[in-house]
Amino acid sequence: MSDKYLILIVEPTWDPASVPEGAMEEASRAHGAFAAAVAAAGAKILGGEALQPPSASVGITPARNGKPAVYTNGPLAETTEVLSGYYVLEADSLEQAKQLAALCPTGDRIELRPIWELPGM
Repeated sequence: MSDKYLILIVEPTWDPASVPEGAMEEASRAHGAFAAAVAAAGAKILGGEALQPPSASVGITPARNGKPAVYTNGPLAETTEVLSGYYVLEADSLEQAKQLAALCPTGDRIELRPIWELPGM
């Protein structure tokens, strides 16, 4: 049976206007090679996306007394690192997931978390 893992890609805070020409295409090719390596190892990428910078985020406080609070005066938390993307990975073991996460081509730091699958979700 395979288990699911979340690969979190963490990078320094960045400004989209500062991305050099061609960098996004290069990153896209590198992530395509990563996906091929995952498949070659017999694992699967179930999903994943690049995220826009924190300045594009919207914060929502869970509903209290029936009303959620929505705020848009971001960035929402001051930090020098941001979550820039993620993958949902299906792998045979935590060891395989670690080996594959280490191949992720972008990010200053990769965080790997086992997904806790809740019944009925």
